[in-house]
Amino acid sequence: MSSGRQQAGSSRRWWAPVAVSYVTFILVGVSTGVTGVLLPAQMRDYEVAEATIGLTFFGFSAGFLLAGSTAGALIHRFDIRASLLIGGGAYVLAGLLTAVRPPLWALVAVQVIAGYGTGIVESALNAFLAGLPNSTTLLNRLHAFFGVGALIAPPLATWMLGFAAWPFVWLVLALAAVPLTAAFLLTLPARIPADAAAAGDAAGSPGGGAKPGEKGGGSLLAAVSREPAVLLGAVFLAVYVGIEISVGNWAFSFLTREREMSDLLAGYIVSGYWLGLTAGRFVISLVAARIGLTPIGMTFTCLFGVTVAALLTWIAPGTIAAGASLVLFGFFLGPLFPTTMAVAPRLAAPHLVPTTIGLLNGVSVIGGAVFPWLAGAIAGGVGTWTLPPYALALAVVQLLVWRLVTVRMAPAPQPTATS
Repeated sequence: MSSGRQQAGSSRRWWAPVAVSYVTFILVGVSTGVTGVLLPAQMRDYEVAEATIGLTFFGFSAGFLLAGSTAGALIHRFDIRASLLIGGGAYVLAGLLTAVRPPLWALVAVQVIAGYGTGIVESALNAFLAGLPNSTTLLNRLHAFFGVGALIAPPLATWMLGFAAWPFVWLVLALAAVPLTAAFLLTLPARIPADAAAAGDAAGSPGGGAKPGEKGGGSLLAAVSREPAVLLGAVFLAVYVGIEISVGNWAFSFLTREREMSDLLAGYIVSGYWLGLTAGRFVISLVAARIGLTPIGMTFTCLFGVTVAALLTWIAPGTIAAGASLVLFGFFLGPLFPTTMAVAPRLAAPHLVPTTIGLLNGVSVIGGAVFPWLAGAIAGGVGTWTLPPYALALAVVQLLVWRLVTVRMAPAPQPTATS
């Protein structure tokens, strides 16, 4: 039997937990996408301004960062399935507490729980798929389904707000997470068998026990933090998330003010940006696999595509060119995050893979807070025309950091063919 047939057979073996992972990321995408729709209703309900309701973002980010710091320790101490039950339970609890419309201070505190639960679930599922055959494609699809959830969330939330108050939306999300959490118990493995990991892109099995001499928890995190490739990977993803959210948040203002588009047309183009990001995750990894492009080569191709698209968004005249450039920007940007997760096993020793993925996932949220804030501050002080050159500068930084990451990676494991 060839190694290709081995991978295909092993992939079919894992279809149920992979499907549960995809559905879970749709829910995570929906819970992220409803936020913008619910904010006006929350501000009216609590009678507060944007800056005050924005404290919920900091609460969520704090919980997500905590999850990234502890996910590896959870997986090592318990296992993948138990970690997912903890994360899913925290998400359900946060949703139910939000659904009872708590006081504002309590809402901020609940967001810490929501961020923690979401971060644990994301880290554990990324670690699970990183240990399977064809992990690059699987992880790109996983994050593409996040995009699917984010796309359907705004109209879904708007429809529900037509007949119910905003806490009802979170009640629905919490109830939807209950069967998914049960599905973790029924379908997800405690650990990934060594034969599955050996057949895939990863070098080692996420979810394995700690290396002799490692006590786990803080010592694992400390060990990961001493790996230059991991730290550079964390910087890369922080910049990535910063670009993604900066463009997503400020593109509407750029198009309406600088390109003088109507609100309707600008809204369609921003939706096209998110649609391009989702499509890129579905399409590019499949094309790369067919033509034999490695995850490293695919990432470099996407990074060059992002850089060119950012330049075109800046200098291309007319509304059609600007809109097409933004869609292209999202298309090439999409695969960068999941592909980084797919090669995470090459950034550190096998027993550190879950902690590595947790750290990468957790640190990325810092970039998602800092860089969009900086983009807004620059736009407020200088003008919204600064968004494309700002995105171009970050794209160049991404490219340079990725080059530094690749020279510190372990070699890719070579699949062994059997007769």
